[in-house]
Amino acid sequence: MVLKEFIEDAIVTQGITRDALTIHADRGGAMRSKPVSQLMVDLGVVRSHSRPHVSNDNPFSEAAFKTLKYCPTFPSRFGCLEDARVFSERFFTFYNHEHRHSGIGLHTPASVHYGTHLEIREQRQVTLNAAYEANPIRFRRLAPQAPSIPELVWINPNTVYLSG
Repeated sequence: MVLKEFIEDAIVTQGITRDALTIHADRGGAMRSKPVSQLMVDLGVVRSHSRPHVSNDNPFSEAAFKTLKYCPTFPSRFGCLEDARVFSERFFTFYNHEHRHSGIGLHTPASVHYGTHLEIREQRQVTLNAAYEANPIRFRRLAPQAPSIPELVWINPNTVYLSG
């Protein structure tokens, strides 16, 4: 699949409206190249680029890449392009649909993206309330709370923004 088809498929699949279409990219040569720049213009895509050496510009991508790089099954080399595709499909399916992330209230990225995390959190809270009622001493007399999703997301929190 070429880049144009990939982007158009993502727009349709995710229900993105053309007026809200922005792609956040790193400053790599491919994303700054004339062919990609022209493709983005042709598709009506607004590009935003990370500032150099600033990981907070896209914390979700940065977190995914770090998890990928440190994955115990990440090979030092792929035998061929198909091997890389197979590994990536397995990894990102697990990462997005199975792995529960501590930074987003122990939900999966897919759950947060599609909005099912709200109902899941409510169900978790019902379960925690029942466990507390049945045995409050187990919780040191503090009612447990299901983790919530933060409104701000950071890789490296800036205390100036968080305290003010």
